[in-house]
Amino acid sequence: MINIKDTFVGRSAKSDILSGIVVAVALVPEAIAFSIIAGVSPLVGLYTAFILGLITSLIGGKAGMISGATGAIAVVLVGLGLKVKESLSPEMLTQLTQSGELSTYILQYILLTTILAGIIQILIGVFKLGKLIRLVPQPAMYGFVNGLAIVIAMAQFPLFKGESWIMYLLVASTMIIVKFFPKISISIPSGLVAIIVISSVVISLDLDTKRVGDLANISGNLPSFAIPSFHLTFDSLLIVLPYAVLVALVGLIESLLTLSVLDEMGGKRGSGNQECIAQGTGNVTCGFFGGMAGCAMIGQSIINFSNGGWGRLSSLTASILLISFVVSLSSFISLIPVAVLVGIMFMVSIGTFEWESGNRIRYMPNSDRFVLIAVTVITIFADLAIAVITGIIISALVFAWKHSKVRTRTKRENENTKVYEFDGPLFFGSTTSFFELFDIKHDPENIVLDFKDARVMDISGVEAVDTITKKYAKAGKKLVIRHLSEDCKKILKAAGPYCTYEEDDPNYKVAINY
Repeated sequence: MINIKDTFVGRSAKSDILSGIVVAVALVPEAIAFSIIAGVSPLVGLYTAFILGLITSLIGGKAGMISGATGAIAVVLVGLGLKVKESLSPEMLTQLTQSGELSTYILQYILLTTILAGIIQILIGVFKLGKLIRLVPQPAMYGFVNGLAIVIAMAQFPLFKGESWIMYLLVASTMIIVKFFPKISISIPSGLVAIIVISSVVISLDLDTKRVGDLANISGNLPSFAIPSFHLTFDSLLIVLPYAVLVALVGLIESLLTLSVLDEMGGKRGSGNQECIAQGTGNVTCGFFGGMAGCAMIGQSIINFSNGGWGRLSSLTASILLISFVVSLSSFISLIPVAVLVGIMFMVSIGTFEWESGNRIRYMPNSDRFVLIAVTVITIFADLAIAVITGIIISALVFAWKHSKVRTRTKRENENTKVYEFDGPLFFGSTTSFFELFDIKHDPENIVLDFKDARVMDISGVEAVDTITKKYAKAGKKLVIRHLSEDCKKILKAAGPYCTYEEDDPNYKVAINY
């Protein structure tokens, strides 16, 4: 349930409103830049920042979080655009390109993808799966962030096509301003200062360089309801659905990671599942009102918190003020030089890259190094969701390999009794090493299997206990099994009758695939 005081007052209404104003202005260049990356009109990204920001400000899992169009989502949508082009016949592609309708055609696929991704995110929140973000290992996170930074930088290169040295100079000047202005003042976003200064120079000197208005028409009105307009077929659904899943996963990964960072800054825990539902609701709404998919923006959220915007009123102010800019100042936005946006995105890329990982990789185990490098490479050449999922799978396999051996100590209770004392988890990965521990042929008549320091983790472990019991029975030897949980004893078939009850029997459940 949303607390009214938390929603509209927060720590301080004044701090929230002032911080919201700063964030609203800083959102404009990023929303435009990420739209350009995705290959759609800058107005699409601005609508996303407004709609998604408004909804998550009211029902999000963390007060003060800022959501909108992001580089991570934009990069996934670039892949969708390429896939749509590949699906077109050469004649159709030529016709749409010559008529200038190709971008609009691709946008319809993006809108449908956004709606489906939102539905997936809502379902993840409803079924309380947001906690699965804890499964992402730290090396995978480093690789994810580093790969994202490189992809954002690479996405800027096509914008240099056909430009002169002037653009290179403007980009460098933008990066210098963004880098060093915070040393003068942190009350105004350095990106905003760069936009004002560089735009003023370009406009006053009428420099020959690409402007935002040259890329697309950005005349702005309030977003209006519209259903994606293309014939939905099985083939088009096959194109959209995989990217919808990727958008949903990438969006939630970035949003939940942002929430975790803000939890540490504010000391108050947010709700991951509520954030999943809010992001999903926002994306569904974006899809029906002309916006692309988006998620939480870690940079803008940190700016908001750093400026005192800890309440929901801060993000609410930012979203409402942003759409006011679009409706009343769209003609001014079209004059912004593309170079300043490129410079800002280069600085976002530099700031996003986890430079500390370069130092830490020297001290990481080889397996963690492999995960970090693999996730980075896959992020660059494939997509973010596959990269993170791959990192999780690799880390899980490495964990299973490291714990794939069960150790044993043997002792004699008397002349005819040998005790095997096990140590380690018995699961699908360690059953082979488990069987190698026994010397059935030379063991005495009485055998004791003691699992006090071991745990049977899954059905493969249970079957291993059953199998070794059958082997000793076949050899005509008496077997006793100690210290198994009641849950394990119930599942055992062959070994069940040989289990004893001990005062200090452990209590745990065995994972079973029914």
